[in-house]
Amino acid sequence: MNTTKAQILDGKALAKKIQSDLQQKIATLEPNIGRPPGLAVLMVGDNPASAVYVRNKEKACSRVGIASVGKHFSAQVTQEELTAEIHRLNENDRVDGILVQLPLPDGLDSVALLHEIDPQKDADGLHPVNLGHLVRSETGLRSCTPAGVMKLLAEYNIALSGKKAVVVGRSILVGKPITLMLLEANATVTIAHSRTQDLTAVCRQADILVAAVGKPEMITPDMVKPGAVVIDVGINRVTDSDGKSRLVGDVAYDAVAEVASYITPVPGGIGPMTVAMLLSNTVLSYQEKMTI
Repeated sequence: MNTTKAQILDGKALAKKIQSDLQQKIATLEPNIGRPPGLAVLMVGDNPASAVYVRNKEKACSRVGIASVGKHFSAQVTQEELTAEIHRLNENDRVDGILVQLPLPDGLDSVALLHEIDPQKDADGLHPVNLGHLVRSETGLRSCTPAGVMKLLAEYNIALSGKKAVVVGRSILVGKPITLMLLEANATVTIAHSRTQDLTAVCRQADILVAAVGKPEMITPDMVKPGAVVIDVGINRVTDSDGKSRLVGDVAYDAVAEVASYITPVPGGIGPMTVAMLLSNTVLSYQEKMTI
């Protein structure tokens, strides 16, 4: 058992540092390119959580000098209208990154829309072409949340080579890409999921444990090897008995912090890193304009 509490992996502080670097980079590039980078965020309907995320992204854009080209559609918008808008943005020379804010209302196919985005403007790094680059360890735009996790681990000099990593969750958003990124860093990776037998035993083998399932406080101290690095990707809104709502991760933070050596908080861990990597991807696409 740890005698000291786990060190916090501060995603908020690192995200600020990345944003400040991006701000300087944009200030240097803009006179040559003749315009600021542009990020288009498409939001559909009135999901309150999505509205908060979009607002945060727009604020972050204005902080670093990215022009935010937000488009808000009613929940009644058709698949065809959204597809046509993506095609317009693909052709727009002032737009370097395109993002469809998920989840979409029922009846809309988010995967089909994702396929319509020009891979070079895929700010979320989720287009099959970009995921293919990741599988082949080629350069390309990377999925924002997993890329943010890797950046945070690197910032704290956490060794991955030869370590056992367990990823709980197999989504295309986080579970699968983070597995590939950890493999690329020479970790030995196990993916666990809802059908995994004896999940506790599997998790306890991990030197690095990544929780990305979307179940509040599912990872408890008995599932964590003493001294492990615990990365909590979950963001869940729960309501207390007194009716107050708060954000919690997939990890029972206070109890697990007694066992782990490093841990990410929720909020303030991976969330800000995801936004920072979204801005990074946009600036990366923008920079490409210099070489064309």
